[in-house]
Amino acid sequence: MKSSLITGGAGFVGTNLADRLLQQGQRVVVLDDLSRAGVSDNLTWLRQSHGERLQVEVGDVRDAALVRRALHRVDEVFHFAAQVAVTTSVTSPLHDFGVNAVGTLTLLEELRRIDEPPPLLFTSTNKVYGKCAGIEVARRDGRYAPTDPGVERYGLGEDLPLQFTSPYGCSKGAADQYVLDYADTYALPAVVFRMSCIYGPHQCGNEDQGWVAHFLKQALAGEPVTLYGDGRQVRDILYVEDLLDAMQAAMEHVDALTGQAFNMGGGPDSTVSLLELLELIGELGSAPEVQHGDWRVGDQRYYVSDTRRFSDATGWAAKTAPEQGVRLLHEWLGSSRLLRARAS
Repeated sequence: MKSSLITGGAGFVGTNLADRLLQQGQRVVVLDDLSRAGVSDNLTWLRQSHGERLQVEVGDVRDAALVRRALHRVDEVFHFAAQVAVTTSVTSPLHDFGVNAVGTLTLLEELRRIDEPPPLLFTSTNKVYGKCAGIEVARRDGRYAPTDPGVERYGLGEDLPLQFTSPYGCSKGAADQYVLDYADTYALPAVVFRMSCIYGPHQCGNEDQGWVAHFLKQALAGEPVTLYGDGRQVRDILYVEDLLDAMQAAMEHVDALTGQAFNMGGGPDSTVSLLELLELIGELGSAPEVQHGDWRVGDQRYYVSDTRRFSDATGWAAKTAPEQGVRLLHEWLGSSRLLRARAS
């Protein structure tokens, strides 16, 4: 039976990946400190759904002994454990660095102890590109758009200069570079995904991270949404099932992809601005009240992933349009709220 370790496996992406792998007949080890609000519910759901094929290790990814135990006889590793909010990194940069950089280095060192280490997929972030230096944008049709036609057509590629703006960008960027270096220096099979905005079921979105789910949750609860900046910021959003397809494709092609970083998101065909997402939510009958706040540290006015390198290497392509994905998440959040209300 194939076995996978997912650090941060009770989080949003980890829960969805664990569920898929378990449905495919694999054994899954979840390592998570359960510190993020809502993840205990995810873990309970996984346990109820899959029983004994799910092994759970509760603790910190910086605990080398715990990581060593979790790695025992696994065939692949997905490293998602992280401090995930820019705002939290600004207020607590030492904690942010410890979890993101030291935690990743701890995992890499434990992998290096293994004679034939399993392949590693690490989820980095588009924040390693900072404010996307050299990319000029202008307001157009209620959103920001790049003035370079090539960038508008394809998005931003991996050749964009790294610029670790914000403590979060620094810590994830350091981890990103360590993973790539270990692939080169120690021949560790490893791939990096520099992630754009992922959304879908089991997402514990809040104001600091997971904004698509946060907007929908606020709308369903009848609570206001705060837009930081002018709301014209554009992102490519990727539905979680499409991301899982990409992750499994990366593992299938790891021998060819090792030591490389890939921008991962919905691409130019799956872009929304914050204002446009609010319009989509309104069409579902749940338009929230909008409040406004100042721009936040490290906020990019335009970020859209150029996924062509990964697609050319693996044949992967995103399939879920924003309208469809937002509707699916809206339905899941609505049914989850109903179930919680009945249970109480």
